[in-house]
Amino acid sequence: MTQKVVFQTLGTASGKQIGVATLNVEAALNALDLDMVRALTAQLKAWQADSNIAMVLLDGAGDKAFCAGGDVRALYQASKEAPGSTETLAKIFFEEEYRLDYFIHEFGKPFMVWGDGIVMGGGLGLMAGASHRIATERSRIAMPEITIGLYPDVGGTFFLAHMPEKTGVFLGLTAFQMNGADALYAGTANFLLESDDKEPLLDALAEVAWDDNSEANHQRLSDVLGTRAVPEQESFLKDNAEFISALCSGSLETVIERFKALPDDSHKSLLRARDTLLAGSPLSAHLVWHQAIIGEELSLNDCFRWELGVSINCCAHGDFVEGVRALLIDKDRNPNWQYADVASVPAEVIGRLLSSPWQGEQHPLQDL
Repeated sequence: MTQKVVFQTLGTASGKQIGVATLNVEAALNALDLDMVRALTAQLKAWQADSNIAMVLLDGAGDKAFCAGGDVRALYQASKEAPGSTETLAKIFFEEEYRLDYFIHEFGKPFMVWGDGIVMGGGLGLMAGASHRIATERSRIAMPEITIGLYPDVGGTFFLAHMPEKTGVFLGLTAFQMNGADALYAGTANFLLESDDKEPLLDALAEVAWDDNSEANHQRLSDVLGTRAVPEQESFLKDNAEFISALCSGSLETVIERFKALPDDSHKSLLRARDTLLAGSPLSAHLVWHQAIIGEELSLNDCFRWELGVSINCCAHGDFVEGVRALLIDKDRNPNWQYADVASVPAEVIGRLLSSPWQGEQHPLQDL
């Protein structure tokens, strides 16, 4: 049986080693399942504690995707079999996935993600916490959860809220696919390299004088990447920042009306964004809007705690099961959302999705 995550160590001239973890389910665009989350967590903890490991590289097999997200089919099946329950595979998967994402944020040693090809949802959750986040000319980076009745989780509450202007709200509402330059502008990447530069980069990293000083090793990795960085592509998000900010300001209902009023000769990226928003889950749109409000105020660990409750509620009570059915199971692309539009959603329904399943009990992520 093929290993879903392949681990290896690369020797260097300094005597230190580079830990390499490769997501290895190319046919599924390296989508994360629970086994992969557990394997990554165990190995990364071992590498963090191993003084011989100077840095870690996380990448994906093949040239199509780093990671297209989580294995939502399994979550769909579990949620469908126990409707209304918050004690399903969803709780286990999201809790362990968020712990892994948080661990990467707090890793300490240089942690590099090679974000080539598709990086979406859970893939961006892995990438966002890395100290060195590489995009290439082939990168397509997005949080497309509104299309399946979820919302930008995996720490998105934190990293979307810390993007320039209204960029995070725009990305969450529209599932806009960023290129490498967009990702640099938004902060989801901090280096732009050529996709075919990976092997030469590893050769260069093997010659670095790594030592036990983690701070110095961070700078050494940055220096190597800086010498290989390529000129920026054109960034739609950066070039249209002022327009996007105006488009996404005001109330959610106002923003929806502005999108509806976009003229048909608008930029094709805007029209695609509009169509995705208007076809997406109205419940998800409300959740994106709420997380944009709270994201700036919450610490990273509090964001993950908030997300765990909301994600489980989406599976138990929200549009998630129907969204996955329409997009990935029956593939009719015709979801029957619980509400026709954003204005139709009662406040108490949103309140239920936002309420913690563990009121009066200890939160599963209390120790983060």
